[in-house]
Order: sequence, then structure tokens, then C-alpha cells
Amino acid sequence: MVDAEKIAVLLLAHGSPDSVDEIPDFLLRVTGGRPLPEEAVEEIKHRYGLIGHSPLTELTLKQGELLSRELRLPVYVGMRNWKPFISEAVRAMTEQRVQLAVVICLAPQNSRTSVGLYRSALSLSRASFDIEFVESWHDHPLLIKAFAQRLRVGREVARREAGADMPIILTAHSVPQRTITEGDPYESQVKETAALVAHAAPLTPEEWTFAFQSQGISGGPWLSPTVEETILALKAKGESRVFIQPIGFLCDHVEVLYDIDIGFKQFAKKEGMQLWRAESLNGSPLLAAALADIVRTKLVPLGIRI
Repeated sequence: MVDAEKIAVLLLAHGSPDSVDEIPDFLLRVTGGRPLPEEAVEEIKHRYGLIGHSPLTELTLKQGELLSRELRLPVYVGMRNWKPFISEAVRAMTEQRVQLAVVICLAPQNSRTSVGLYRSALSLSRASFDIEFVESWHDHPLLIKAFAQRLRVGREVARREAGADMPIILTAHSVPQRTITEGDPYESQVKETAALVAHAAPLTPEEWTFAFQSQGISGGPWLSPTVEETILALKAKGESRVFIQPIGFLCDHVEVLYDIDIGFKQFAKKEGMQLWRAESLNGSPLLAAALADIVRTKLVPLGIRI
């Protein structure tokens, strides 16, 4: 029987460098040691430089604190590509004699390009404790409620500033098409999340659409349509305003602060359009409640109630 005082939660995330100077080392971890072209590295350094700093690590640690408060359990955070590394979190858990950990990836939709890689990194850390791994939680009611809440508030702000309504684009990070062809559930899960958020907002089918963002530079096609293609399609229909909400990200980082707030906003402006964005979940109490419910649900079949 597991000692209730030896249960913990481990949150896994992508990770983000603390400074522009660390980006080359960070990118080597992202690619598994495969060097990127120098121009690609410089472009990524430029983007990080424009946002000043990616708050992903601080926000993830804050999410862990909120969850710990909700559950009254220790919550650890491990990053695949930067500090604090997954191996460091596992080592700390071992030192604290953790016997059982519920492991949640802060990527709600399951893909081998994210959740799969986090799980592999966890396996390599050779944890000495039992693990209850959460494969995906893209349709959790409280996650959907959290996104819908941010959407309603942000949309109302945009309406007031624009003096008019506007179409909504729900977005998620793109992945290589071959990933889906090989059986990855990611595309269907992000589209399900988007549909559930739209229903909860609520939005009519005419009010929203879906697009993939942040396509990579590796060879071969990536999932589409892109946000840029979608903005152009809306412009062709006579729209001059657009509102974006990413439903695959749980906090602010470069894909939000640069790709949306700078890149897409500049693209829209060039096309004579205005663009607004929903606030990221970040420290949302509903997000903490969703994560807490996931943990409790994993523990109940083991006869553990917290």
C-alpha cells in the first residue's frame, strides 16, 4: 500500500532558455543534437530578443504551486529541453522518497512530438517510484471551461475596442503531416478541443474557424491551414478584424508572445486588418482545478482519495 504522504505530482513541459545566449544549446536539445542552419538559429534568437524573455518556466512553476495548493500534495516540474530538467525533478523526488507520482504533460493533446518525447525523457531518468502517466486531457471539462472563459472576456474587450464583432480563429501548434499519417491522435484531439471550446463559449459555426500555427522548418508538409492563410481567407470575405485564441498552449511563451502578438499581428496589419488575442491560461484557477481533478481521477482506482 502506498503511503499517502509519499504521493506527488510531476508536471512535464517543453522548457525555454533563460537568455538569448542559451538558445543554441537549447535548440540542440530540441533537435536531439542535430544542428540547425545558422540562419535558423539567428532567426530564433531574434524572436526571443524581441519578446525580451520567455516566461514559460516561471509560469509553469506557478502552475505547479497552484496545483500543490489545490491538492495539498508536493508538485514537481520537469522540462525536456531546459532547466529544471526532467531528470533533475526525478532525482529530487527520489531524494524525498516519493513512492507514487501522477505525471501530467502540460500539452493537453497527445502527440509523439510532445507527450511522446516527454515520456521518453521520463523513462530515461529511471524513476525509482511508481508512475501513473496521463496520456491526454484535451477534452477535460474544466480545461474547456478555462479556455471558454478567456475567450469570452477577450472577445468582449476586442468588441469594445473595435466597436464591432469579428471572426475568431482557434489555433494549435502544427506538427509534420507524416506524424498524423503514422497514426498520431494530435490533429483529431486539437480539433475536438477547439470544437468543445467554441460550443462552451458559445460560438455559432459561422463565428469561428480553426488553423495551425508555428509550422517548423523541417522538410515535408506540416498540418494546415496556417493562420496566415486563414487571415487572407477572412479578408477575402470582407473581414477587417480577427480574434485569435490558442487552445493548445497553457501559458505565454515564444509561440504566443512572438508568433501571435508580433508575427500574426504584423501580418494582419500589412493586410489592412486588426488582430486581438485571448489571454493565455497562465495562473487560471480553472486550469489548476482541471489538473487537480485529473490527479484525483488517476488515484481513485488505486484506492487513494485526496
